[in-house]
Amino acid sequence: MILSPARRRLVSRAATYGIAGAVALQLGMAAVLVVVDAVRKRRSPPSGYFPRRSPGVVHAHESTLSVFTDGDELYAAMMRDIRGATESIYFETYIWKGDDVGEAFKSELTAAAHRGVRVHVIYDTFANLVVPRAFKDFDPALEVLPFGLINGRSPLSPRTYARDHRKLLVVDERIGYVGGYNIGRRYADSWRDTHLRIEGPAVWELSNAFVDFWNYYKRRSDPELPDLGARRWDARIRAALNLPNRWLFPVRGLYIDGIERAVSRVAITQGYFLPDQEIASALLRAVKRGVEVRVLIPEVSNHVIADWVSRGDYDRLLRGGVRIFLFQHAMVHAKTATVDGRWTTIGTTNIDRLSLTGNFEINLEIYDEGLAHVMEEIFETDLTNARELTLDEWDARPWYHRVAERVVHPLGPLL
Repeated sequence: MILSPARRRLVSRAATYGIAGAVALQLGMAAVLVVVDAVRKRRSPPSGYFPRRSPGVVHAHESTLSVFTDGDELYAAMMRDIRGATESIYFETYIWKGDDVGEAFKSELTAAAHRGVRVHVIYDTFANLVVPRAFKDFDPALEVLPFGLINGRSPLSPRTYARDHRKLLVVDERIGYVGGYNIGRRYADSWRDTHLRIEGPAVWELSNAFVDFWNYYKRRSDPELPDLGARRWDARIRAALNLPNRWLFPVRGLYIDGIERAVSRVAITQGYFLPDQEIASALLRAVKRGVEVRVLIPEVSNHVIADWVSRGDYDRLLRGGVRIFLFQHAMVHAKTATVDGRWTTIGTTNIDRLSLTGNFEINLEIYDEGLAHVMEEIFETDLTNARELTLDEWDARPWYHRVAERVVHPLGPLL
């Protein structure tokens, strides 16, 4: 059927109005959810309570691995290692608050530089826009690289707007840290997160990630860091790096491959859980072949829109047999998974589009039964502070919840 020019203009105008109306509805619903969430949190703020554990320590593949789930203990260990540095410190963070914790880290890094340690610092500028400008005035003894808001030439390229979401510390090329913890008081007191300390040859995985990033984005006046290469190569502890500047996003494949190999159990902890089609399908296929799949997420995160967009995937997952547990009283921000008591990943990557195909991220993939056992114990401890979302409860949710879920779910690719 051939349309006249007038009718084509009418159809085009109707399509434009329809798209604009849909976008306006989504933005309006998002605004309503944000306001309702703010009022609810003001009336009943999260207590920040959750069960805490001492660090679990495992010796694996010539390295010592320590799992931290308490921010105060983690920060104390990091600052001890910074104070003990004699040669070099690589420090990279997404958020660095200008509070007492942030000031303590800044002071320790500055003191290390003044005693002759080469200190290199990277932080994401966008994530720290609300941090006071004075805090971001660093001592000249520090080599500091603020990762800019725009980092590419093409406005259509994802590498232009990618955020540095990584959290790394490497001391003297022999001690390293990686995980979900940003730097700030609220993360120690109120959030449940997971960080890994490594001592031994596997630290190269973290050091190499920092060196490559620094050398790629450094300014002309910044020193180039030496690329030493791996002294030892053990595939049982390896880093997967999401690198938008190179169009490489292997962490997504890491998760899918781990789930596909499962024969008995999968345990996933995520701060933001918005699985794409392939990850959701992998989880459902695992359930069909008899695998117990459990996912732990916050009942209420710090991003209400992400919470409601995530709810759009619950129906399919619950009906397919995936068990969903909602962490209570606090924000769980960890990015971890274990499979069959043998395989573990710990890192900075959320299961959402921004982390899996947008940001700079790093996850370690570790094949070790001892570490997997520690991670499974942590998961079971976390479940004592969580409630399971049952299919019956899900089916009984109010009609207006269903409407909100359908309206905001298309925003998933933006989160």
